[in-house]
Amino acid sequence: MITVFGSINVDLVLRAAAHPRPGETVTGAEQTRVPGGKGANQALAAARAGAMARLVGAVGNDDVAAIALSQLRAGGVDVGAVGRLDGATGLAVIVVDAQGENAIVVAPGVNRAVTAGQAAAIGFAAGDTLMLQLEVPYSEGRILAERAAKHGARVILTVAPFAPLSADDVAPATILLMNQHEAGALARHLGIGGAGANDSVRGLARALGKTVIATLGADGAVAADGNLVVRVPALAVTPVDTTGAGDAFAGVLAARLDAGSDLQTAMAAAAVAGSLATTKAGAQSSFPKSGEIDKALAAIPH
Repeated sequence: MITVFGSINVDLVLRAAAHPRPGETVTGAEQTRVPGGKGANQALAAARAGAMARLVGAVGNDDVAAIALSQLRAGGVDVGAVGRLDGATGLAVIVVDAQGENAIVVAPGVNRAVTAGQAAAIGFAAGDTLMLQLEVPYSEGRILAERAAKHGARVILTVAPFAPLSADDVAPATILLMNQHEAGALARHLGIGGAGANDSVRGLARALGKTVIATLGADGAVAADGNLVVRVPALAVTPVDTTGAGDAFAGVLAARLDAGSDLQTAMAAAAVAGSLATTKAGAQSSFPKSGEIDKALAAIPH
């Protein structure tokens, strides 16, 4: 069972020819409103990959709350621990350029009020997985992580949006997941030198005693766990929209680990899922199902 403690947003996606520069107005964009948020995205990605998933989070008392929960409900994610709070549902404004690259500004809304107490009735056991990100208060997420770790559950912490966490902050986590830029930033914050993502991942794994994974975009992903270094490729695709690709990776990684796969097998599936997610517009609507992932995996030359 996968429990995700995290954010729920509505994404206002603006597709434009280019990102605006400071002081510049770009017109002619197309707009859509779709469900998002790192917590919701990861829960749905895990469910699409075949896992049982539940989400702990919050939406506001506004008219976009229904949009925020629509894909989760349709995808079979348990939303029983999602609170309906006074205030605004989280909103992300995402500008996607002609190359599929995105720039994002987030207004957290009631995501700032999510508490570990919402998960008081949830039990954890060995073999379960808890997923955390940093779009809701990590002080609350850590409380839940310590409880989950105490009962033998796997704890996957996505260090995004980046925050300068200490070694003590990440103590309850089993796996740290981030992109290559976040890995470099965390390594520098902790005084770990290196010339690139590989060095950052190995240095962080040694210093923190954790499994550390960095996604590398079109170059796949790399992980370090003690003396074990794992590299997996991405699919060769033409990206349409990179929004949510990292969350697709995270959700599928958790789903495959939860199902008993080893680290390399789970990462290979996750990298394929992240690649496939970039070939469709939007975040949650782009997440592949388990069969699509397996079909793409089988087509990769070995």
